[in-house]
Amino acid sequence: MRETGDMEPYRFDHIHLRATDPEAAAALWASAFGATIKGRVQAGPWLRIVLDLAGVTLFLEQVAPGTHAPPAPPFLGLEHVGLGVADLDAAMADLAAKGVPLLSGPAEPRPGVRIAFFAMPDHAVVELIERR
Repeated sequence: MRETGDMEPYRFDHIHLRATDPEAAAALWASAFGATIKGRVQAGPWLRIVLDLAGVTLFLEQVAPGTHAPPAPPFLGLEHVGLGVADLDAAMADLAAKGVPLLSGPAEPRPGVRIAFFAMPDHAVVELIERR
């Protein structure tokens, strides 16, 4: 039996996003960022698609019709998913060719760091970050 305060360390498990059309959202995550669809699960009446996004498990779960969209940023809660890239300009060109909308950037918030933000389905946002 474990002593009080002698808990096992936490480990990362998944990111859970809601989607009005999880199939379309999963297709874009796969084509834009190379995510791999690992499975589909019926979660009650709603479909959940499980993806592997750069080694991170991403759930895209269908929401009921009429579910409210989040407010415009800034707001409390998950703000974006960040993905590292070696060449931001090349990644931006690739996403533009795939029709992924650029929200802002490129920007250099501090020396050696360049970022850009992209719109995904259902108000999800992806930040690409190049660290030199």
